[in-house]
Amino acid sequence: MASNGLQPIEIEVEVNVASRGFPGFNIVGLPTKAVEEAKERVRTALVNSGVEFPQKKITVNLAPADIPKEGSAYDLPMAVGILVAAGEMPLPDKKKYFYGEVGLDGRLRHTRGVFLLASLAKEKRVTKVFVPKLAANEASVVEGIKVYPVNSLVELVRHFNQDKLIKPLKNLDRHELIEAADVEFDFSEVAGQEQAKRALEIAAAGGHNVFMVGPPGSGKTMLSRALPGILPELTEGEALEVTKIYSVTGNIEPGGGLVRRRPFRSPHHTTSRMGLIGGGSKPMPGEISLAHRGVLFLDEFAEYPRSTLEALRQPLEDGVISVVRVAGQMQFPAKFMLVAAANPCPCGFLNHPKRACVCLPGQILRYQKRLSGPILDRIDIHINVPFVEVEKLRQDSAATAGNDSSELIRARVKAARKIQEKRFSGEAVPAGRQGIFANGEMKNKQIKKYCQLSADAERLLQQAADKWQLSARSYFRLIKVARTIADLAGQTKIEYAHIAEALQYKVKV
Repeated sequence: MASNGLQPIEIEVEVNVASRGFPGFNIVGLPTKAVEEAKERVRTALVNSGVEFPQKKITVNLAPADIPKEGSAYDLPMAVGILVAAGEMPLPDKKKYFYGEVGLDGRLRHTRGVFLLASLAKEKRVTKVFVPKLAANEASVVEGIKVYPVNSLVELVRHFNQDKLIKPLKNLDRHELIEAADVEFDFSEVAGQEQAKRALEIAAAGGHNVFMVGPPGSGKTMLSRALPGILPELTEGEALEVTKIYSVTGNIEPGGGLVRRRPFRSPHHTTSRMGLIGGGSKPMPGEISLAHRGVLFLDEFAEYPRSTLEALRQPLEDGVISVVRVAGQMQFPAKFMLVAAANPCPCGFLNHPKRACVCLPGQILRYQKRLSGPILDRIDIHINVPFVEVEKLRQDSAATAGNDSSELIRARVKAARKIQEKRFSGEAVPAGRQGIFANGEMKNKQIKKYCQLSADAERLLQQAADKWQLSARSYFRLIKVARTIADLAGQTKIEYAHIAEALQYKVKV
């Protein structure tokens, strides 16, 4: 199997052992260096497994020949072809998939992309796949596929010779595997910051982007790291989408299977644009795709290079990132919640009640201009995280006694998400597109369909649009936030109070 982005491509490995000609081992079909090196790996693995390697002219063709082949996953099918040619095992009677890297001792190593292989097998109606044992759990979550976990070439030969059969894995119940995030902080531990916590609850309920501005030590990072604790568990469909990305990038640990928790990615501000967005000579997903259906936390938001931040425009709007290279175009999913945090100025103490800002006006202006209007326009919720008085921190138990726990907030968030799930269940999903799971993912068509405003709410929204000259994007994002606030309140129509609260979270220009 090869892949074009996240799209698997079936590769047929043809092995010919000729009695005429000089002994040799050649691989054709656009193999890269890693595939070329398979000759020595496979030869040594077979010898160390007790197989007499044929001293004949061996030609391996990877078809179709016009697609570049890379990686070590072709080791196992090459070895199987040579084992059949050497008479060590019979030719499999029906079409089966073999996939995996072979070590020099004949044992199979963990290989990335096994989940994609199982998805391809289901699409092509291939019912049996043989993969390394350490990666077999990835494939076992795909229904209708018999997954055979293979430890070594010797074990595989014994299986096909009916000496000792390999038992297929039982298909895992995907719903039972999904679990809530394991987080560092609970919301009940955060002293003060009631508005910020309310804003994050709304963001979690509707899948909205958030930008927090405040002085150093005000709790921005703590709030962000507590956010996964109030997010609902992944749905089965979301878990499969995330697992596909993590499988192709090799981010599933040996023995792991379905991705069980919502991703939380926090790249450093020195991360390159390619590392954040994805790309490379053979394009691979970046941090925004690894955060798909989860949270992308960008701390020190204004410290990222402007070109890197501007590259976020398309994925924030469309939920996908298109990477175009000479070899072709690839698309990676990127529906994530952006949570950004920044200081108000270079020193961090602009408008601080206790400390004086030492920045010059020009420095402050340059610092704030690092974030362009189009980027800020794509963020639904803007909040100030003010300085917390030391006296309030000292009275720790009293300060947090009345705070809602993450578990209690998550219950409210899940109730709002259930409303949204029911709302969007009837929406048709075009081929190749992903479904809508939250209010933040609505397009204009859905906004007009599901966001009915009362007369008072519509009048207030019109006044705000006239006063602040809201762009069309800001106008519709404001309605989406108000829709989420109404869902949290359990109301079907967007009322005046919902629009009024949503207006508090708009960027102040």
